[in-house]
Amino acid sequence: MTADQNFASLIRRQRRQLDLTQEEVARRIGTSIGYITLLETGRRHPSEKVITKLAKVLGLDQRELFFSANPSTERLVYEQAKPSGRSVWEEFSKDDRLRKIHGISDQEMRTLSQIALMGDVRSSRDFLFILNTIRHALGK
Repeated sequence: MTADQNFASLIRRQRRQLDLTQEEVARRIGTSIGYITLLETGRRHPSEKVITKLAKVLGLDQRELFFSANPSTERLVYEQAKPSGRSVWEEFSKDDRLRKIHGISDQEMRTLSQIALMGDVRSSRDFLFILNTIRHALGK
């Protein structure tokens, strides 16, 4: 099963489990029935905004739905045990390749550094999820 089919089957299965029609889901997320059909058949790829709305309507974890729709992103940021003993923040902040791929600005890095001080972050994936949530909230 391809990534698009996995995402498609997940949202279709959850919609049916909640006994929602495609029309109800489309109305709740502000899109067309045809678009929901395309998502459920794996012929369209959702934006982050659509993923956020779908997660809320379908009662799914937003981060897991995002990675289901974008599996290459999960593999890109998958954290393996680092023998260096450095923190996840140290690893993340020094990863220029990751920063370039995701277009992370200096201001965003300063914000994430403050978030790193607030508690234990398990992986770079968590920093990317936080960053995408902030970007979404700011309408970026």
